[in-house]
Amino acid sequence: MLRTRVLTALVLVSVFGAILFGAPGPAWTVFAAVVAALSAWEWTGLIRVTGPLRIVFASLLAVLVLVIAPSGHVVATHWPSLILFGASALFWLLVAPLWLKSGWRVPRGWPGLALGLLLLLPAALAMIAIRQQFGPWWLLAVMASVWMADVAAYFVGRRFGRVKLAPSISPGKSREGAYGAIAGVLLYAMIVAFASGAMTPRAGPLAALVLACVVHTVLSIVGDLFESLAKRQAGVKDSGTILPGHGGVLDRIDSLLSTLPLAALAGHLLSVSP
Repeated sequence: MLRTRVLTALVLVSVFGAILFGAPGPAWTVFAAVVAALSAWEWTGLIRVTGPLRIVFASLLAVLVLVIAPSGHVVATHWPSLILFGASALFWLLVAPLWLKSGWRVPRGWPGLALGLLLLLPAALAMIAIRQQFGPWWLLAVMASVWMADVAAYFVGRRFGRVKLAPSISPGKSREGAYGAIAGVLLYAMIVAFASGAMTPRAGPLAALVLACVVHTVLSIVGDLFESLAKRQAGVKDSGTILPGHGGVLDRIDSLLSTLPLAALAGHLLSVSP
């Protein structure tokens, strides 16, 4: 099992890296559309949508990504992407934490499809927007921060975890692991910010970076927990089987769904601020 997991991870990293840094803009957009379609297919499985509607929904997601995807910079006039980023940010910042706390059921049928649209479409568009506006290295840096949070939470939680974070949703997660995730992302962000020259050691920027890292990490955990809730309510361990040893596509991007749209929106707002 471990060997399969490692081999799959190596293949994923190689393919993703080649596409991220080597594909032209249109090819990257198609890649984001494919990821959205695969995720939509798995989401419909979690909400018990069957038959042709699964194919229709997955195809619709791909088409919407291709049609709405911003070309060039996400300028102020590109309202479709910005509105979707804002709607996603509001959901993950305000609605999702209350949803998890209350233990609401993930809806099925048409309401579940509408929720899936809100979860998946902004994230796919954010993949495109961040790469086009700031370059592949910045997109990789944002995604790597999510992976850092996951790794830090795992090792800190395994060593020091005592208090369960959400025992009814994901028994393996602990509060200590969450604190470790925040610390790991803070360390990672400071190394990247200072090494790249994007920040100088001043109190204002440092405080903003700390706040951004905390919000970013908390949202990554919320995204992870939300997908875990959907899987638990569906009675499945993984969202799919397309990735041997890793489960489905949603299992690998759950935290990105909650973080990429807000990162894209924040990046846009900072780039247009005087």
